Amino acid sequence: MVPAFALQWRRATFFSEMSAPFPALFPSYKPFPMTIVRGEGDRVFDADGRAWVDLYGGHCVCSTGHCHPAVVQAIAKQASELLFYSAAGEIDIRARAAEGLIAFAGAPMASVFFCNSGAEANENALKIAHQLTGRPQFAAFRGGWHGRSTLALSVTDDPKITDPHSALLAPCTVLEPNDPASLSADFSQVAAVILEPIQSMSGVHSFHPEFLRQLVAKAHAAGALVIFDEIQTGIGRLGASFAFQKWGIQPDMVTSAKGLASGVPMGATLMTEAVASELSPGALGSTFGGGPLACAALLATLQVMSEEGLPQKAIEAEALLRRELRCAVRGEGLLLGLEVGPRSAEIADQLFDLGYLVGKSSEPGVLRLMPPLNVQPQHLGEFAKDLNSLL
Repeated sequence: MVPAFALQWRRATFFSEMSAPFPALFPSYKPFPMTIVRGEGDRVFDADGRAWVDLYGGHCVCSTGHCHPAVVQAIAKQASELLFYSAAGEIDIRARAAEGLIAFAGAPMASVFFCNSGAEANENALKIAHQLTGRPQFAAFRGGWHGRSTLALSVTDDPKITDPHSALLAPCTVLEPNDPASLSADFSQVAAVILEPIQSMSGVHSFHPEFLRQLVAKAHAAGALVIFDEIQTGIGRLGASFAFQKWGIQPDMVTSAKGLASGVPMGATLMTEAVASELSPGALGSTFGGGPLACAALLATLQVMSEEGLPQKAIEAEALLRRELRCAVRGEGLLLGLEVGPRSAEIADQLFDLGYLVGKSSEPGVLRLMPPLNVQPQHLGEFAKDLNSLL
């Protein structure tokens, strides 16, 4: 247990570095050194009108770009008709959003539970697995990052956020990605295996599709479920609806959030018919999950994806960057990791000065790109030239 005086010292040390009084808004991540007041397409602007090309995408959220007119119009229209009602009231747009997302995802997904965030989507998927199997343990992979709620923390590999809550966490077997030895693990007491098809936070590490096919077969043979955390890989970012479709793999559940509603908070736990049919009405619940505004934004996002061919544009953008950049590129579509070396933090700051926002990762030397899927090719070409000049 951490002594109270130690916690007090940590807080004092943290806030002593801030010249302002104790902030009304508690700090979470260190923000970019400007205040964003407006977004348009693939760019954001400060109060002075200076623009940055947003290759960070609000942390992989702005799938259709900032303030896409179709999404804005859908939200405004819905807000003027019905701002909110919980699941206690039947709402047509909620049913249409569910049908639209299931159609976009494709088989074997058959039903969806709407919530508000990726962590909540993963929390519900893990709870479902425990409920259906009666098993108290989970399995996850080194480098995985699944959220800050209790079960999501249990399967997250990030000691700085998991260690303070270790007494509350469920048992979890940690496997090595793409390691054949992981396929020999004992899954007989495991409720579910959860993984990100491409691990983003840890430095953009991709699973091999054949490894995942064997993993699914191994887990199913032992009676364990498989959850694909597609909070970052989904919604067209890899050039397909989700990674499981692109790679031809059939998990039992898929979780989604981030770009699901183009920036309106929304999460989703998608399930096969075999999973959903085992749950009773009321097994899942969320006051704000599937709210009318979020559902309107989701439907507009899916429409833009289809009409503007954004998944294909993600593939074309990846090809452009791989062709033009001098550094090694990891990942697929527009979830990319750039191997820029030990000066990565300095390079990120230099790119900011040149008018680009990029993401860092927990692996030193790797910068992440997660831009809107409609990022302008011209901006990507200019970015490649500017980054090459810094290497």
